[in-house]
Amino acid sequence: MVKKQQTLFKYLILLTILTLLATGLAPLARVMAAPVLQGEDLAIIDAPASNAVVRGQVQIIGSSDHPSFQFYIIEFSPEPVTGDQWQIIGATRNTPVINGVLETWDTTLVPDGSYTLRLRTVRLDGNYTEAFSQQVVVANTQPLPTDTPVPTEEVEVIVPAGPPTETPTPLPPTPTVSIEQPIVETPTPRPVETSAPLQDPDEVTSFIPTVSGFSLTPLRDACIYGAGVMLGVFLLFGFLAALRTFIMGFIHRMRRRR
Repeated sequence: MVKKQQTLFKYLILLTILTLLATGLAPLARVMAAPVLQGEDLAIIDAPASNAVVRGQVQIIGSSDHPSFQFYIIEFSPEPVTGDQWQIIGATRNTPVINGVLETWDTTLVPDGSYTLRLRTVRLDGNYTEAFSQQVVVANTQPLPTDTPVPTEEVEVIVPAGPPTETPTPLPPTPTVSIEQPIVETPTPRPVETSAPLQDPDEVTSFIPTVSGFSLTPLRDACIYGAGVMLGVFLLFGFLAALRTFIMGFIHRMRRRR
């Protein structure tokens, strides 16, 4: 009788394991069998770039696309940026844009100051990719900065003078004397170094690279799935331990009754 109960217990455990494995591996099989969507994950703001000075109607140029594209949205926030100051520019756009005008920003509706622009490309699953353009200065009431030209120093070139030419004194007609004129060599001019114009100290070339969008969604999804599998394994072993304790207790109670 005890052997039959042990055999029944083993079959019950095996059946439970097979059921849990089938339930847990079904989503994994669907994920592995799903085709990989081809395309680029884009969220780029090309203009206005960071540290730009703008006024009036400003076209925001860039790219927003994804294989699972749902929509994109452009927002702005005064600096320093806090979590509750983002305001939408225009409206939500449901069409991808590649190297084109994403939105037009009417800067006359906001006070002068420094702002951060944010482009968010939202996918069908609700996740998104972001791009930022920081320290964009709105200056509608201020004149645009102009570069002050630096005066170029004039360099005086001094050319050395050649030796004076001797003029012979004419002699009396009698007797006639033939006088040869001396040959005077003309000195070869030498090149004179001139100073190069000074570089404008106020002219600063600024280049800040645009952050391309980069998605960590596949890595995050893999981590979440791995954690789910480990949790399922722990729950399975806990269930088996509880089931074994219950069956063994039931067997002991049956023995005591006999």
